[in-house]
Amino acid sequence: MAPKDEIQLFLQDFKIKLDVWGLLFQNRLNKKNFRTMTDLEINVPDVKKELKNLEVSNYVEGPLVDKLYNGSPMWVFGRVVLKHEIYIKITMGRPNDKVICISFHFPDHKMSYCYK
Repeated sequence: MAPKDEIQLFLQDFKIKLDVWGLLFQNRLNKKNFRTMTDLEINVPDVKKELKNLEVSNYVEGPLVDKLYNGSPMWVFGRVVLKHEIYIKITMGRPNDKVICISFHFPDHKMSYCYK
């Protein structure tokens, strides 16, 4: 479990990079993301808005080791979107490139929020 100040710093940096470089959304690689977005009738700009609204209270776990996206640590959050809990896994991605949303889907298991 990360301390609150580390989570806050990550979210601050993530949101700045999201605004500057944009979002790479793993919709094609993760079919759960596509199904969830279809079920909720939302699109990638809606996902971006939800990511910008993440707070420390949404933290579930991380930083986690990531070997898929150039070693940038992964962070897991949860958020209620249109009355449905959503599992969110994000990473800062590569330097000077877009942030990455790996997961944005209905959770496969009960999520525990460390700071709620």
